[in-house]
Amino acid sequence: MKEKKIIIEYQEYDEGENLSPDDTKLIKEAMKAVEGSYAPYSDFHVGAALLFENGKIILGSNQENAAYPSGLCAERVALFYAKSEFPNEKIVSIAITGKADHFVSGEPITPCGSCRQVLAETENRQASKIRIIMQGERGVTKIVNGVESLLPMVFHEEKLKKKL
Repeated sequence: MKEKKIIIEYQEYDEGENLSPDDTKLIKEAMKAVEGSYAPYSDFHVGAALLFENGKIILGSNQENAAYPSGLCAERVALFYAKSEFPNEKIVSIAITGKADHFVSGEPITPCGSCRQVLAETENRQASKIRIIMQGERGVTKIVNGVESLLPMVFHEEKLKKKL
């Protein structure tokens, strides 16, 4: 038996510490996207903003449903819309933020497991990593370069291919 470790690298910016102008702009766009959230059941509103290589920005917000599994997270709303409308454009960054109705989120909003897998598929599809910028209402901002930092041992399509 061998014991191995997975090390994850990320950047962390203290509250009030300056992000790059591009990251600041993308976070502000994600904050705007929060306003389109429909979250009457969780009272937790999430917004995502995607930046394409060409500078275009796409927004998404979480959309809940009384049949809970039928809802969709902000990240997947934005990613699916982006790739359906602009299938050949590369996504370079996604910013995620949110707010709750009954508490202040002091930790960065991170993608759920399903969103991480969709990010992995998108990176694989476009053959390039996506910077993921995560921020709460207050506190630190965390940035990773590629979803594998959030989803080690990612499941890729190669695992679906049969070996002859």
